Formats: sequence, C-alpha cells, structure tokens
Amino acid sequence: MGKDIKIKRGKNISLDGKPTNKFYTVSPSTTFAIKPIDFKGLVPKLMVKQGDEVKAGDCLFVDKKNSQICFTSPVSGEVAEIVRGDRRAIQEIRVLADSSISYKEFNTSGYADKSAEEIKNLFLEAGLWPYIVQRPFGTIAELDVTPKAIHISGFDSAPLAADLAITLKGQEANLQAGIKALAKLTDGKIHLNLHRKFDSSIYNNLTGVEKNFFTGPHPSGLVGVQIHHIDPINKGDVVWTIKPQHVAFLGKFLETGRVDLEQIITVAGSEISNPGYYTTRVGASIENMTAENYISENVRTISGNVLTGSSIGEKGYLGFFDNQISVIPEGDEYEFFGWLFPSYPRPTLSSSLPISKFLKKSFRANTNFHGEARAFVVSGEYEKVLPMDIMPVQLLKSILAMDLEQMENLGIYEVIEEDLALCEFVCTSKQEVQSILSEGLEIMAEEG
Repeated sequence: MGKDIKIKRGKNISLDGKPTNKFYTVSPSTTFAIKPIDFKGLVPKLMVKQGDEVKAGDCLFVDKKNSQICFTSPVSGEVAEIVRGDRRAIQEIRVLADSSISYKEFNTSGYADKSAEEIKNLFLEAGLWPYIVQRPFGTIAELDVTPKAIHISGFDSAPLAADLAITLKGQEANLQAGIKALAKLTDGKIHLNLHRKFDSSIYNNLTGVEKNFFTGPHPSGLVGVQIHHIDPINKGDVVWTIKPQHVAFLGKFLETGRVDLEQIITVAGSEISNPGYYTTRVGASIENMTAENYISENVRTISGNVLTGSSIGEKGYLGFFDNQISVIPEGDEYEFFGWLFPSYPRPTLSSSLPISKFLKKSFRANTNFHGEARAFVVSGEYEKVLPMDIMPVQLLKSILAMDLEQMENLGIYEVIEEDLALCEFVCTSKQEVQSILSEGLEIMAEEG
C-alpha cells in the first residue's frame, strides 16, 4: 500500500496565460539543438563534425568521463552548426532536419525477457539513459549503481505547467513498457506519486508501481519533496528519478526500436496570445510556436517553468528535460517608489499590505527582483514554502562558508536546485538560492 501525504507548506503561484485545453498546429521546426549545458557535470566529447549526416538516434556526443553515456540526435538531417562559447566550450549541437525523419534502427525485440544489463545497454546506445537522474546531486544516473528505489512524479504543480493527463493521453502502453524496463534496474520499488486533485486516469491500469497520493500546493509536484515524505535519502543512499513523459520515451523506444522523441508541450504565459498545447520534439526551435504568438515585445522566453527554467530568447531551443515554454514580461523597467508600495498586483507571500487580501487570483508577473541583494538574514520565509524537515537558510550559509560537514548534517543530500526554487522566490534578502545550492552540490559531488 502506498502512502497518503498532505503537504501544508508551499505556495501555488498563479500566473495569467494558463494553457487552455486547445491544441494548436504549427509548421514543424527545421532546426534542433541538443545542449550539453542541460546536463549537470557533463564534459562533452563530439562524435560528429559540421556537415555530417545523421539519423534520429545517431550519437552526437558522449560524456568524456564515461563514453558509454551517449547523447543522440532527435531528428535526421545535417549537423548544421556546433555552437561554442568561452574557451571553446560546446554550447549547442544544431541539426538541420530532413523533411521526413529517418530513424536508426535498434534491436529491441523480446525486451521483456532481456536482462537488466541488456536493457541498460539499449538505453545507453539510444541516448535515453540521461533521462534517468540520480539523487543525491541530481546528475545522470551512474551505470554501476543499483538504486534503492525509483521515483516518478505523475503530476506537475509548477506555474503554467502542462496537464500530464493531456500530454500523455494515448501513451498508456508506452508508460507500461517503460515501467517494466525500469523495474529490472532496481531491487526496490518504483514509486508513482500522484495528487488527489489532479487527473491521474492515464495511470489507472499501470502495474508494477506503488502509488502514493499527495494533497497540497506547489512544491508537492517536485519529486524531491515526494522522496522526503515517502523514504528520505540518507548518506550512502542512491535513488533514481524520471519524469513520466520520459518513461513514455523509454517504452516507445522498446516497442518500436526507434528513438522517437515527439511530445506534446505547453506554450503559455501572460505574453502568449494562444496559450495551449503544441506537438513538437525534444530540442526543437521554438520560433514556429512563438513567432506570431507574442502579445508584447519585451518578454522573457523560458524553457521550463518560471521558477527553474532557462531563458532561451525568442529563437532558442526547447531544453532536453522540458515540456513547457513560459513567456512573461521582462521586468527591466524601473519601479518608482516600488519599495514603498507595489505599483501593480503581483504574487506575494506577505500579508503585511492591506491590499494583499484583495489581489487578483492570477497575475501578470514579470522578472523584476523588486530590490537588490542585501544581508542574508533569517526571516522564516523559506520555512513557509519548503515542506521538508531541513533548515534551508543554515544549509545555504554552510555552503557559503564551505563547511562540508555542516552541509552534510543539514541535509544537502536530500535536495537539488528545484527543491529550493520557491525559497528563492520569497527570499527577503534577494539571494540566488539555486545558484548557491548548485555550488554546494558540485563541491560535495567532487569530495564524494
């Protein structure tokens, strides 16, 4: 029997431009990009050069530290450009797509009877292994480790998030195939974590999982919060996580022998004229989905949600792990006397202002910090939105002090950046919480 857990601490951030249930059709993207920066701790080694022809499923680059971990092209076509940044670091491998996709064929027949090692090798060769994330540290799962459990968050509680019951409808067989394969990779349970108020009908007939049910606000949909309440990570423990849309990718691959990364995503936000669902592929250029879709010009276009996503600009590419594009005002205009009284309605945790009780149910919020970095004080705000039994301010200060023993004692193994994103949102001191935690996790991973 699974657990039934009520999350009391947290906050739902309600923004204008929520995705409607409408599906919109746009012309397919002509260029795709896989970005090494999407993968924590990755040092890429190129396996292709500009001008090479590739099929969907062909390897573009590998991890220098482990050449078995390969990253494949989502489409067939020509390697159009290898974008480099400072010190010639590889930022993107761009592929100019063919008009119709040609797939590399993999032998996945009889996958149900294959061993764990054979399944693992198939996922590695197809470039699907990076979808499996390991905790602690939030890195790509290590190959020589057997996790004590695998956790899947079956809902997304983030702002403007996609409804997975819509994006995964019709994918039930692929989900089941993916679950069966993942079960071979752990001696423990596969936890499928659901929310009482979210539609979970697509999971009704899934077998081989233990279903746990949550209630409460964001961050109840974060797998780190779920793990904390179901079976916390202690020193020496290893847990794997994977998103349900990526479980479906695994299952589709095993069923067809092809790396088919087509998915349904949301394009939403107050600056989008047609917020809703769009069919695309991993790594697609967002230009065709947004070019005629902006309401205003000065906007922030984000791959992912507004709390944890990456700014990609108006001609950027969908991130490897993302299934939503969020567009909000840039917020680079000076707010006259903003410290005295807010000039427009916006989400807030504070009830110190009388008007907070009469604010709208959703907001056209922008990216403005509404202040500058200041002394890192203990305000008690973090604890109101973090439903985990750790002391977030003390943990962050131990990272700033480079105190490894304190980091460990204060629970750094239990969290990754997304778990403290709400803390950054409510931070009175305007600290870059996720960036600080990222530095701490990198230090601990190196020391470990």
